[in-house]
Amino acid sequence: MEVKLWNDKREREMYENFADLYAIIKATEKLEKAYVRDIISSSEYETECQKLIAHFKTLASTLKDTVPSIERFADTYKMDCPAAINRLVTSGVPATVEHRAAAAASATTSAAIVAECVQNFITAMDSLKLNMVAVDQVHPLLSDLSASLNKLGILPPDFEGKTKMKEWISRLSKMGAADELTEQQARQLHFDLESSYNSFMAALPNAGT
Repeated sequence: MEVKLWNDKREREMYENFADLYAIIKATEKLEKAYVRDIISSSEYETECQKLIAHFKTLASTLKDTVPSIERFADTYKMDCPAAINRLVTSGVPATVEHRAAAAASATTSAAIVAECVQNFITAMDSLKLNMVAVDQVHPLLSDLSASLNKLGILPPDFEGKTKMKEWISRLSKMGAADELTEQQARQLHFDLESSYNSFMAALPNAGT
């Protein structure tokens, strides 16, 4: 006898999102333990941790009405993942970024700002993949990304990401809040974000280390 977990497409999507959230929390817990035990390098840990945090933020925002408390979600599904909850909910940045920010809080090339930029890039790209293409959904994400890029002193004024985000924000400002990007516009924006992200990572002083 087949047992259905959902009654309609919306319920199915909700349970799929639950499964993704569960997987992100579990993966973060394993990553934190691997880092503490020196099983992976700091650079590998930071790259993967930033991705998980960014994916978590996008998903948590999508599920904010059905999952108001991540801690309660973890309790409900009997997830013993204290390190993941601390990293995803309490801290919001990788341990390596916390350590660097504490060591050089006043540095212009603050690691915390770098992490913020990476998260804003990934959040914007993830949102487009989730078909969040209304102007009032896209505009705030690009504004946050633009603001974080402008805070990073190592990037020149004509940096690709800065100029492209400025162009997109200007274009979106001329549209109505409820207007949506066409499929072609969304695809171009995703391409511009990906291209700018790659340029951003290449511009970092410690890129590749």
